[in-house]
Amino acid sequence: MRLSLTVLLVTLALCCYEAHGIACPALVNELSGFLWKPDALYRPELELFGAPPEAVEAKMEVKQCANDMSLKTKTLLTKALVEILVKKCGSEETTLKTQFPDFSLELSGSVFK
Repeated sequence: MRLSLTVLLVTLALCCYEAHGIACPALVNELSGFLWKPDALYRPELELFGAPPEAVEAKMEVKQCANDMSLKTKTLLTKALVEILVKKCGSEETTLKTQFPDFSLELSGSVFK
């Protein structure tokens, strides 16, 4: 569960650092890939950022923890992430539907008010 909290805190820090901050589409793609994409598809996307190989390897090691998460935990994290991106970061729901097509974007409002 600690990794879950870390992912959410990093998301908040990166996309909600100012009043009108809108999450970068690359960040949204990277976060969704971290939780859902297989390693073979996720690694090339990380390498596009131009990070040193050691950083890519470190991220892939952390991704192994995400790979071991249950489907229920990943789903809860994704719903919280979508809620953060829409309600707090100003992302448009239409943009997020392309990144998270399997998740309903009917936000409950229960996580952040």
